[in-house]
Order: sequence, then C-alpha cells, then structure tokens
Amino acid sequence: MPLALWALTISAFAVGTTEFVIVGLIPTIAEDLGVSLPSAGLLVSLYALGVTIGAPVLTALAGRMPRKRLLLSLLVLFTAGNLFAAMAPGYEALVAARFITGLAHGVFFAIASTIATGLVPREKESSAIAMVFMGLTVALVTGVPFGAWIGQSFGWQSTFLGVVGLAIIGLVASARLVPSNLVQREPPTLRQQMQVLTSPRLVLVYLITAVGYGGNFIAFTFLAPMLTDITGLGANAVSLVILLYGVSVAVGNIVGGKLSDRVGPVPALTIIFGGLALSLVFLGLGLESSWTAIAVVLFWGGFAFGNVPPLQAYVVQIARDVAPGAVDVASGLNIGAFNLGIAFGAWAGGTVVENVGLALTPFIGAAVVGFGIALTRLSGRMTPVPTPQPAE
Repeated sequence: MPLALWALTISAFAVGTTEFVIVGLIPTIAEDLGVSLPSAGLLVSLYALGVTIGAPVLTALAGRMPRKRLLLSLLVLFTAGNLFAAMAPGYEALVAARFITGLAHGVFFAIASTIATGLVPREKESSAIAMVFMGLTVALVTGVPFGAWIGQSFGWQSTFLGVVGLAIIGLVASARLVPSNLVQREPPTLRQQMQVLTSPRLVLVYLITAVGYGGNFIAFTFLAPMLTDITGLGANAVSLVILLYGVSVAVGNIVGGKLSDRVGPVPALTIIFGGLALSLVFLGLGLESSWTAIAVVLFWGGFAFGNVPPLQAYVVQIARDVAPGAVDVASGLNIGAFNLGIAFGAWAGGTVVENVGLALTPFIGAAVVGFGIALTRLSGRMTPVPTPQPAE
C-alpha cells in the first residue's frame, strides 16, 4: 500500500479518538458538569450531527480546492475544535466545540476515502478504505481506552488536550507523506450533485448505512454505564473492556474490507450485519455476568465496524454508475449517513435509558440492525453489482 495511505491512517487515528473517546467519558462528564447520562450522551449525537451536515455540504463547497490543501485545512480546523473543547467552561460550550469538530470530521473521511481509492487498483479499493478506517479502529484499541483513563484520572479536559497532540502529529504526517499532485476531478455541477441526492439506488445505501451502523450505537453509546451499573465492573475494568472491544474492531474492519473485495458488498454486509445483530442480543442476555459480558463485547467488536469498508466501497461503485462526476459528494453523503446513524443511535439509546432502562438498549439495537439486513437484501435486488475478482 502507498505511504500516503499511512498518512491518512495516522490522521484518521486522531479523528477517531476524538469521536469515540467520549463514550468512555460519559459518566465522568455527566458528574462533573451536573447533567444526566442522556444529556451527556447528546455529546455523541451532536458531534455526529456536525459530521452529517459538514460531510456533504463542505465537500461540495470545497470541490475546487486541491485535495491536499483541503485535507490539511480540515486537520487544522479539527485541532482547533478539540482545543476549544479542552477549554470549554461548561456543557453548552462543550456541545458547541463537539459540533465544530464534527464539521471537519465528515469532510476528512469523505476526502480520505476518495483519495485512498485513487491510489490503488480498483480490485483493492475496499482494502484501501479499510486501511484508512483502520486508524479509526486502532483509536478504539488504544486512543479511546487510554483517553478514557486520562479523563477519569486527570479530568476530561486533559483527554481533549491529548487529542490536540494527536491531531498535530496527523497534520505533520499528512503534510509530509500525502502527494501534492493528486488527481482531482472537475467539481461536480449542480445537476450532477442532484443525481447523487435523487438516485434511488444511492439513497437506499445511505439508508442502509444510517440504520445498520446506527443500530450499533443504541448500545455502544451507553456501554460504560451498562458495564458499571449492570455488570458491576469498576472504571479501570471498563477501560480494559473497551480496549478489548477495540482490538476486535480493528480485526473486524480489515476482515470486512477483504470480505467485500472477495464476495462483493451486499453478501459481505449481510454476513456482517447478521453477526452484529446476534452480538447485541447476546450482550443483552449476558450483561449480569461479568465474564459473559466481556466475552460478548469481544465478539461484538468484530462485527461492529466491519460494515464500514463495504458500505463506503458500495457507494463509490454505485456513484460511478449514476453520478460519475460527483463521486466525492456521494462519498461525503455516506459519511454523513454514518454519523446520522450515530446521532440517531445515541438519541434512541438515551430515550431507551430514560424510559425503560439501560438493559434493553442492546435488544433495541439488534432489532434496528435487523431492519438494516432487510434493506441490504432489497438493495442487492435493485443494484446488481459485479462481484470483484481477487487480484492474481
């Protein structure tokens, strides 16, 4: 894989850390700022909302900007947003900082995905996207649990200062390793952008992304409170469990990309979503036993993010067919759909917690993912995409 992909992976590590570290800090932030768990959970939803708005809108507006300059500008904005979060005097300021940071996040992954697919042969596109998103999954392995430990030990503000440091490293790596002469398409016309927004095939994939990915976050957003309040684990043990989850996620992300390259996106998504739904059911059934809960979380992580490479590759494939001049915009909309799913999942999880309790969040999540499986099979019948052949 080209060195430029490693630069994107390093940057994705910083971005992924700030997105998901909040999950381990929800109880700490809620207590420190004097807000409820569902209110603290909104820090996940509103960050995701920033991504949802920023990904398609800013990707389209920045269509004429050279790719590398845009990438570096996004990382500067991302760094500033995390510095603002570290200095936030209260809940409302922290919400604003998360929203601003989310704006940069969405465009980063949209542009990084299209840069990655342009650096490799078509038969390796899913694997290239998986490598970029590996930075996000490695963040779950190391950045999220370590960041949660820092926040619990030294205050949640210290975690965001740590992310600022990571962002600077990603900025320097991208400046040095990403080539300046990246191939850049002509900016899409308004008509081409409307093709992305009005294509039934693309809209269905966006719905699959939001539903299938979002169902996971109904439970994942409140993983730390579930493990402390129901399973009875201490804060340090929860950080360790999140670490194990991240290891499993990293493996699942790579396997998901290779599976999609081999069998095609729709069969891969059917398998991955099926495993995710079963994992959530098992989690709900095993929460009261610490060893069972830990084992299920390890199994769950393998499916939780494995759907990202096939979903992103699927959108790129369809966009080349229905809107070849607006592939970047289509990619950005799918990043928005991922985060719309996160926003929905965190909000829905908070609603479940408030009205029926923490213990039911995995079961509700499993039902939503099950709906994602049905939509995936429908898309497969609507959009016959040739199965990629392995490179010889």
